Amino acid sequence: MLALDDGLVALTGRLRVTGTVPATLRDRPVLFAANHIGVFDAFVLMAACRRIGLAPRFMLAGGLLDAPVLGAALRASGHLRVDRGSASAVTQFAEAAEALRTARSPIVVYPEGRISHDPGLWPERGKTGAARLALSAGVPVVPISQWGAHEAVYWGTETVRGAADLVPLARSGLTSPLRRPTFRVHFGEPVDLSAYGAGRPGDAVKAHAAIMRAITAGLVPLRRDEPDRPRFHDPTRPTDGHSPWRP
Repeated sequence: MLALDDGLVALTGRLRVTGTVPATLRDRPVLFAANHIGVFDAFVLMAACRRIGLAPRFMLAGGLLDAPVLGAALRASGHLRVDRGSASAVTQFAEAAEALRTARSPIVVYPEGRISHDPGLWPERGKTGAARLALSAGVPVVPISQWGAHEAVYWGTETVRGAADLVPLARSGLTSPLRRPTFRVHFGEPVDLSAYGAGRPGDAVKAHAAIMRAITAGLVPLRRDEPDRPRFHDPTRPTDGHSPWRP
């Protein structure tokens, strides 16, 4: 699947990867926390991980894992399920923490929980789930910053109700090989969370802020010539969000 993904990303645009994951964090539990800029950025992120010799697993919405064909492949690959707001969310969190403690490959989370609605595509406030997971499992967090994947495929719509909702995604995706956007992914230094504990009130919020600031710091040089708003205009993406982390 990673090889197929790598070919898709190479066809769609140009991948540029900076930074890496230290040898001391390989073959041991580690959490990757990335910003979320578009529907194609997970493909780009997987290709970037493959380039530095890693095969990550994602924490994915239950709907993806239940999808025909794709869902079966994702489940077989060991990706983890998250059903936000469900009665089983607490149980799933405990299972995810245990899976993270014993993992031999990175687990990827999007702390924002959705593709950013900020007009400038800077990271949104997000939720403390990733920080709580890292503190509970006692594992290091590597921040990942990415830019450019939003140019490959339009945001589209929050919920796909029919074939018409897929048309903007298909049109933009099919023209991406002609436009050849540059996909930039940066693996940052591990975030120092040693001052925070899993059971101390307020520590998850502080740890979350440290993770988001690290992601944003890595994003700044990737979009140095686009500090305010993306140069690429996606008419389907909502811009009703706000980023408290924007430098």
